[in-house]
Amino acid sequence: MEWWQAIILGLVEGITEYLPVSSTGHLIITTELMRFDEAVRPHVDAFNIVIQGGAILAVAGLYFPRIVQMLKGFVGKDDAGRRLLINLLVAFLPAAVFGVLLDSTIQKYLFSTWPVLAALFAGGIWMIWLDRWRGRHLIEEKAEGVPEEQSRFCMDVDDLTWKHALTIGFLQCVAMWPGTSRSMMTIAGGTLIGLKPRAAAEFSFLLGLPTLGGACVYKLGRNLQESAERGEPNMFEALGTLPLVLGLVVATFSAAVAIKWLVAFLTKHGLSAFGWYRIALCIVLGSLVAAGLVQVG
Repeated sequence: MEWWQAIILGLVEGITEYLPVSSTGHLIITTELMRFDEAVRPHVDAFNIVIQGGAILAVAGLYFPRIVQMLKGFVGKDDAGRRLLINLLVAFLPAAVFGVLLDSTIQKYLFSTWPVLAALFAGGIWMIWLDRWRGRHLIEEKAEGVPEEQSRFCMDVDDLTWKHALTIGFLQCVAMWPGTSRSMMTIAGGTLIGLKPRAAAEFSFLLGLPTLGGACVYKLGRNLQESAERGEPNMFEALGTLPLVLGLVVATFSAAVAIKWLVAFLTKHGLSAFGWYRIALCIVLGSLVAAGLVQVG
């Protein structure tokens, strides 16, 4: 892998990981257009998962006070931090179980053209509907004189119960379908149960710490194990260590910028724009596949 390829993939991963637009769809297009040799393609796919570590570092830096709060909660010095930690673990549990059980099946049956395109399109429609549904209820509440603090969409992260967290956790499992977007399911899920847009995004980002971290470790370990069993070069040997470092660094900084932008955008504009973008991405990706320029799976 060339250094510039690592930088581009790091940018795509960092920018799209936390936006509800499907990082998978963007990485498929980018990776295919780079025309990697088939011999290294499995390593490139693993590379695209491992550089999610950069997105994790971005969240850890931006939400460091929350992490400190959870650490204090772990040792019994912060009740709100303990509740948040428990909620994140509860929300992570479904993905931890089903991710391991279904990884091979998903790769075999869902990582292909039509499932990915269907997920992009359906996710776009759902986000447009959800945004309009929320807007309609807010208009009704305003007409009825409901105070903002009593709105059904006034919850903060600290108001979540374990049942709310589990609901978001199961919705996150839907994102195992390639093209769906983990961020879309968790942000939209948080909105659905009554979180403010900023709070829904924050919980989604924090939930990415164990979820993406687990995926990184699992994919890296699997790559190293399978390479050793087959007597073949592993990801580091096939692609080089420098590209991995570059990808992680670029993904970290681009993810940080994307996170700060997304929180401000959601607060002002909601989810509909991302829904329309997903539909457009579906059309672009489908056209590239039809033209033979891109292959999914």
